[in-house]
Amino acid sequence: MAESDNIVVETAEKIFADLADPQTINNDKKNSWQAPLWLALTEAGLPLSWVPDDLGGSGASLADGFALLNAAGRFAVAVPLAETMLAGWLLAQAKIASPEGEMTVLPASPKDRITLDADGALSGRCRGVPFAKGAKHLAVLAHGKDGVTVALVDASKGRIESGLNVGYDHSDTVTLDKVQPVTIKAAPKGFDQTTLMLMGGVARSLQIAGALESLLDISVRYSNERVAFEKKISKFQAVQHNLARLAGESAAALAAATSAADAIANAKSFDDEVYLEAASAKIRCAEAAEKGGAIAHQVHGAIGFTSEHILHRYSLRALAWRDDFGSESHWAVELGKLVANRGADELWPLVASR
Repeated sequence: MAESDNIVVETAEKIFADLADPQTINNDKKNSWQAPLWLALTEAGLPLSWVPDDLGGSGASLADGFALLNAAGRFAVAVPLAETMLAGWLLAQAKIASPEGEMTVLPASPKDRITLDADGALSGRCRGVPFAKGAKHLAVLAHGKDGVTVALVDASKGRIESGLNVGYDHSDTVTLDKVQPVTIKAAPKGFDQTTLMLMGGVARSLQIAGALESLLDISVRYSNERVAFEKKISKFQAVQHNLARLAGESAAALAAATSAADAIANAKSFDDEVYLEAASAKIRCAEAAEKGGAIAHQVHGAIGFTSEHILHRYSLRALAWRDDFGSESHWAVELGKLVANRGADELWPLVASR
């Protein structure tokens, strides 16, 4: 890891450790922790990590941002850090400056679409949009007769129906009805909705991998503290077997997510190699979230299901992140189509090169 990566991650982890302690947050029923955390992240320039200096951001590299997202996953951070980073990245593709404050992206699902009308207004309905309720602006990818465009929209101009994902974070429905954007510009050549979904999918994969790392740490620590039949449960072969399986799922998720992030950070475009890496990472990390979360709760027994325990902060968010920017079933189907259309012989060299 480069020195700049260390600085970004160390800064983020210090902020998370000071202001996003999972047990403190779990006991805070008024959510008074959110404002100080977001202020600290903003002052450090982290939400706009992927936005160049001349567009109002921090100008960090893609690798820096990906490392930051993995760290955020390890703390199960329930603020729109990833969403604002993605929104800033999307706006930057069209050279649109990012405003201050929380943002999120539209659409957040490959099945939804925003259209650009002839008069320049935006219309469409998007479901499962993370943290839309508290966002000040929306970064929108829209389709018009002249191609794909990127727009900055005042969130108050849209109709937002509140919803919650399984992690109890906002996953809202946003409807734009002939909304005039603040700014709108053409997307770069070759940039489309699939590109946005792949980028968002890798962001979620890194967060899932981070959450699984914490699930493993918490489970190992608990197994060394919990005593049953006069010995620590970590001494039981069944528990050791489960912890080994959890470690395997965590390692597999981290390997898949970081490989996809590395592919994007070093690629000149979202080509077939990036597609294979990103789609495969989302599939593998989503599978690991399901299996890893179940194992962690099994190790903890009944205590892991209580609202007072922090385990659910990680397991439920990891499960919720599976569906954002395309579920594993969606990407599995799309990968199958790619192989069928291109042929395994043509795609295998891309896999082998990794």
